[in-house]
Amino acid sequence: MTLISVGVDHEHATLEFLERATVLEDGWSKVLRALVSHRNIHEAVFVSTCLRTEVVAVVDRFHGAIEEITATLAEATGLAADEFDDRLTVHFDRGVATHLFSVAAGLKSVVPGEFEILGQLRRALALAHDERTAGAELSELFQRAIATGRRVRAETGIARGTTSFAQAAVTMAVEELGDALTGATVVVVGAGQLATGVAKCLLAAPPRVDRVVLVNRTVSRARALVEELGDGRLAAAPLEELGAQVVGARLVVVAVEAAAPVLGARDLARRALPILVVDLGLPRAVSSDVATLIDVRRVDIGDLRARVEVALGGRHEALDQARALVAEEVEKFTDDQRARGAAAIVSELREYFDEVVESEMKRRENELADLSDEQRDAVRGLLRSIVAKIAHRPTVALKDAAGMDQGIRLTEATRNLFDL
Repeated sequence: MTLISVGVDHEHATLEFLERATVLEDGWSKVLRALVSHRNIHEAVFVSTCLRTEVVAVVDRFHGAIEEITATLAEATGLAADEFDDRLTVHFDRGVATHLFSVAAGLKSVVPGEFEILGQLRRALALAHDERTAGAELSELFQRAIATGRRVRAETGIARGTTSFAQAAVTMAVEELGDALTGATVVVVGAGQLATGVAKCLLAAPPRVDRVVLVNRTVSRARALVEELGDGRLAAAPLEELGAQVVGARLVVVAVEAAAPVLGARDLARRALPILVVDLGLPRAVSSDVATLIDVRRVDIGDLRARVEVALGGRHEALDQARALVAEEVEKFTDDQRARGAAAIVSELREYFDEVVESEMKRRENELADLSDEQRDAVRGLLRSIVAKIAHRPTVALKDAAGMDQGIRLTEATRNLFDL
């Protein structure tokens, strides 16, 4: 069986395509069940973030599995399968570990070193466990990736400065508005992990804002967050009041996953001040018609990505250190996989030879009837010694070639020759 990852991400596809290829959270379980219903896919984990839609799987046939994964993504997103052709990123065997460990380390993120990805990988694995689509192989792969991500952040400066998507968004807003945020009202749409991060950064960062209103479809979640953060400048409101809440706002940050935009020109019609709207949603959660309004500036993930790239100048050494640690952890993981793979086939081969010895002893029982128990044990020991010597060279070859292409070929040949 083979390990592969197949998906689309911000490094190889446009934001417009990623928006169309997004699967909302209530559809993730269905995707997992659909994946393992295919004949080539034995295990699967589905990773979905605002800038990544990806399947990691244990499969039989490489090309057949890619077709099945693509078909599943197409069905889940409503896109035609051929729309993925030039946009898919595919990794195979060791490349999967290198890719996933790099993702966990924050090397593939818009904000290098951002910590949200670790939680997203944990949730993806937990859901796969709940749906019984992740077995021992993918569980270990993801757990080792997450451990690598923690090590990279602890031992390098990759997370120095801006360390989260939320922090990057607030930094961008502060740079745009400057002192205009002093004493201002800010509206944050959403009450999930990203919105929580945005609210915390706004409350902590200078200039000091006067009021932060958390607007959410389920207002009880917004109220719970207000209570959790315990800052008197926080307030909660239902989504139906969004238009009224933005009237006096200087900044609106939309950090919510939605099938359709939650903020449009109509909501901003009564605004009293020039306003900056930051759209962190993918699919986009702010309607394009807000761009027609005077004194309204809209920025999105694309603008955030461009600013982060400009700001990376002083962190290239940390990125190089992070890549080196990832390479080290991938080597350890691969060595462990090789050792286990060799141990399994060697164990099966030895069991097979033991069964042959016992089978022959039983088949020749009448011929050995005149032998004492000690003599029978001597015959059995002689047979086992001969068989062990015959098996020695194949066993060493399997161990030495484990984890390489030659090892795969030898393992398949051994299974075919001895019907293991």
